[in-house]
Amino acid sequence: MNRPKLRQVRAFPVNVQNQQAMGLSDAKQISDKMIAVPMAFQVLLPLLDGTRTIDEIVTQVGRGLTRPILEGLVAQLDGAGLLFGPTFDAIVNKMKAAFDASPILPPASTAQFTDAVAAQVLGEGFEQATGEERDRAAVEKTREIFDQWISQALENADNPSFDDLPKAIVAPHLDYPRGWLNYASAYGRMRVVDPPDRIVILGTNHFGEGTGVVGCDKGYQTLFGTCELDQELASKLRAKLGDGLFACRYDHEREHSIELHIPWIQHVFGGRGTGTPKVFGALIHDPVVNSGESYDGKGIGLDAFVAALRASLAELGGTTLIVSSADLSHAGPAFGDQQPLAGESAEAEQARNRVIQTDREFMEFVRDNKPDELVASMAWQQNPTRWCSVGNLVATLKTVLPAEVEILNYSGAMDQQGITFVTSAAMAMR
Repeated sequence: MNRPKLRQVRAFPVNVQNQQAMGLSDAKQISDKMIAVPMAFQVLLPLLDGTRTIDEIVTQVGRGLTRPILEGLVAQLDGAGLLFGPTFDAIVNKMKAAFDASPILPPASTAQFTDAVAAQVLGEGFEQATGEERDRAAVEKTREIFDQWISQALENADNPSFDDLPKAIVAPHLDYPRGWLNYASAYGRMRVVDPPDRIVILGTNHFGEGTGVVGCDKGYQTLFGTCELDQELASKLRAKLGDGLFACRYDHEREHSIELHIPWIQHVFGGRGTGTPKVFGALIHDPVVNSGESYDGKGIGLDAFVAALRASLAELGGTTLIVSSADLSHAGPAFGDQQPLAGESAEAEQARNRVIQTDREFMEFVRDNKPDELVASMAWQQNPTRWCSVGNLVATLKTVLPAEVEILNYSGAMDQQGITFVTSAAMAMR
């Protein structure tokens, strides 16, 4: 506490008693606590690097800063688990113990959607309802919503149903209100095909510590029930790649890019008398950073994982569906751009068109099954619109080796002010 070291935090504006303040939360999402501090405190944050004492920081900053004021800030940060130290260590240890105590990951990102649906169904009774009561209330309504989205997405589609199961699909990991069109465009077309024997979901590691591919040794729980882990596949991958594949398994605790697909899988493939297919989830790092190797050379590289996955699936036999959980561009001031994208101004229109044109160019590499060219182009252009899922797209292409990639739909989601613009697509690989 005398030499405070700040963890990686996310800063954002908040309103406190009609005054603008700065909110701070855990960028890694290990702690779920948030604090609000005066905007003037932003000058202090870079100094909380563990090399300076409280008194040294007070002397360096001046401007009326006193030791009691700084001690109060440090206490807030520590209480929220935003400083390295015993408080944060206790949060981590509790999270890891809970993770390892169960073979199933409980709902996280999907729980927010479930609560929103349950609140719509239960009305005033929502606050008094238990978690189980909220799930029960939301089940049928959620199925109804999914079916409505599928109907809307495929209403005028030339091919509203696949003739048979594709080798892989691409669908987003956006929250449902923003991404439903592409979820429905991909999953809705599989309502009548034979279910696969297993599903492998390749996601993006947004917050975790892993430097390479990170496997998950858990199944998943949602309001629709349990989607069990494919133990056979997990065991084969462990045998081929070692325990390092699961060394950073805790990265899956709050990662949404795999979990958000589970209810869609259960909705489309469950209830046919054969049960929901078992799943295996893995987070794929960015191959642009170190040519596919792990960032530090110690984790599981992309090509090594793909080779092990292909060999394991061949040994297991049966049918496998790969799900590439991919969002594409992230543009707008929220991501560091200067130009808001909303409105009819020439500048806003040009900014939107640049994002769309960039997406088209990069999606051509996916459609033409050219993963290495996609990585090379991303590296050369320095990923200008911040595609966040190059890793799982490349891993999917290299795993299934498709003869054809069909782009089913492409769309973007933007807030009214044009601060955030995120694009995604639905694709099928055969």
